[in-house]
Amino acid sequence: MHSMQARVLWSSFALVSLTALILGVVTYFSVLRESEALFDYQLKQMALSLRDQSVAAPVEPALPAPEPTDFVVNVWNSDGQAVYRSRYVPGMPSTVSLGYATVQIAGDPWRIFSLGFGNRVIRVAQPMAVRRQLAAEAALRSVMPLMALAPLLALAVWWLVGFSLGPLRRVANEVKGLQAQALSPIDARGLPSEIEPLVGSLNALLGRLRGAFDKQQAFVADAAHELRSPLTALKIQLEVLRRAVEPEARLEATDRLAAGIERARHLVEQLLTLARSEPREGSTGAREAAPPPIRIDLAEAARSAIVDTVALAAGRGIELSLERGPELPADALAGEGPGSDASPVPASRNRQPVFTDSPDPQSLPALVRNLVDNAVRYGRDGGRVVVRVQDSESGAMLTVDDDGQGIPVEERERVFDRFYRRHPGETTGSGLGLAIVRAIAERHQAQVTLGDAPIGGLRVQVQFPRMGEPA
Repeated sequence: MHSMQARVLWSSFALVSLTALILGVVTYFSVLRESEALFDYQLKQMALSLRDQSVAAPVEPALPAPEPTDFVVNVWNSDGQAVYRSRYVPGMPSTVSLGYATVQIAGDPWRIFSLGFGNRVIRVAQPMAVRRQLAAEAALRSVMPLMALAPLLALAVWWLVGFSLGPLRRVANEVKGLQAQALSPIDARGLPSEIEPLVGSLNALLGRLRGAFDKQQAFVADAAHELRSPLTALKIQLEVLRRAVEPEARLEATDRLAAGIERARHLVEQLLTLARSEPREGSTGAREAAPPPIRIDLAEAARSAIVDTVALAAGRGIELSLERGPELPADALAGEGPGSDASPVPASRNRQPVFTDSPDPQSLPALVRNLVDNAVRYGRDGGRVVVRVQDSESGAMLTVDDDGQGIPVEERERVFDRFYRRHPGETTGSGLGLAIVRAIAERHQAQVTLGDAPIGGLRVQVQFPRMGEPA
């Protein structure tokens, strides 16, 4: 595992070290150059200082100096005779060229400055080795403070990096201490601006997780409550069947047990459909890429879905019809009654396709099936249920009309809640149909609205977005 703190520290140390090295090298050579200019200036000033002085020295050769001397001064008159010589240096040239010069004396470089004044020539010479040694010592004295400061800079960087990453460690500790039962948001007060977006995203994710967990717990609690009653009823009906002696009583008990099993099966199927249709934004797993939407014929999906409801509608004498295209006048259906279509599949007028984009084509039949199932269960006996699909300016639209009692305006939002039934016990519904419809519609970015049907009951409309455009 890579540590961001270690990476920043090592990078900072390397940067500080490289900077110190570059500054040291630049300073060293800069001091060397300045020292050369200073030493040349010193040679010139020494020659000028001897210009007005009377100097004399024995002209006999002197022994060489046992150690390198800093300066050697020679003075000649206009006749070329030596007037003054501070030291004897073997190989010192006798010719004189005015100004600065660098010559080789006994294999060693020397820096010379010669000055002519009146009938005299003054020459001051200095070994280059001495000059370089003095310049190097001066350069090192200039670099040493910087080299001594480098470790202090490294310590300062180490402390600053640790201090700067303190808020990040605090956030990490808070996230580590979160409990699944209480996903409280992370305190974002006092955090640097670079960390605030991360904490904001984490808090948004925690909020979605809390919402998903709350929905899950509510779903489990409601499902357990709803399943308890049919299972208890099945147990009672089974006991009645066991105690029944007469054939008629046993047949009646068997029919009731079969009806109870069918209600329990329907409830379990609705629960599974709702679980599959719920949004998955609260999932703690890796988010998978959404599959591309598939273009399907909404009319054919509706036709294949309501086939499953034909038997239930026939049992109540309800006519099912499927229309495609613009809405027909209400009196256009007045002459049709139950059983007017010989096929068990509902009648379908105007077979032009109505296309829409679906990210989950298998869920669209479940949406239509639940709408038609609700219309049949809560409609009146011998009534009508009209399913219509059509194109509109906003996109494909699905409409389901029935001629039942309808739903009052003040209750039209509550019927989308799970397990909500306006008249418990009067119907065999599970109270999940419209909740499933809304969940599937949200996955398709569609809008579900309730209104009054022209044939007297409830109208449910599902408006899908235009193909290729968001809702």
